[in-house]
Amino acid sequence: MPFDFDKIARSYDSLNRLMTAGLDILWRRRAVRAAIDTARPLQVLDVAAGTGDMALSVLRRSKPGTRLTAIDLSEEMLAIARRKLRGRTAEFLIADAERLPFPDGSFDLVTVAFGVRNFAHLQQGLDEMRRVLRPGGRFVMLELSAPDNPLLLALYKLYACRIIPSVCGLLSRNRKAYEYLPASILRFPKPARLTPMLRAAGFEAVAHRAFTFGVCRMYVCS
Repeated sequence: MPFDFDKIARSYDSLNRLMTAGLDILWRRRAVRAAIDTARPLQVLDVAAGTGDMALSVLRRSKPGTRLTAIDLSEEMLAIARRKLRGRTAEFLIADAERLPFPDGSFDLVTVAFGVRNFAHLQQGLDEMRRVLRPGGRFVMLELSAPDNPLLLALYKLYACRIIPSVCGLLSRNRKAYEYLPASILRFPKPARLTPMLRAAGFEAVAHRAFTFGVCRMYVCS
């Protein structure tokens, strides 16, 4: 991991709401609607599950009988996810997205929300998520991004690189974490570079959609 996510687990959800003005909830809902369009139960893998918001959204929309596996490298994050999903059919594992501990073709749906930019080796992680997806399955990825418009980008950099580290660093008592956040967003590949990487992983159909002037992007692949 780029830093110890365990240290920010307790404040993670509240600061996400603050940083995005609650828009992360809307983005996640849109991603889940794109992910699930079937009347049958699914085998689901949520990668870089964090505190479980994406996993919970998936299970709320899924048909009874759906089984979800949530993986992350942070035990503290997963501890919060376990509490959120208590009583639901879910399994939680400490696991590396770049070396998934599952056989080929294990899942009907693989999701990852706001976690791909933390992969040390992006292509390897994409390859692994494609490997564990069944033929005809779907991969849905949600990730923060920098706007393309130059004026919006300048304003975004001011907000992300100056305001977020100061405010969220103070509230979380971990400025390093919130200095890392904007840096990871700004260096994450844009669609023109990421789409070929998804195709190289073995995805034949790759669709992309930008939300909120491009500060969040969704990829739906099969």
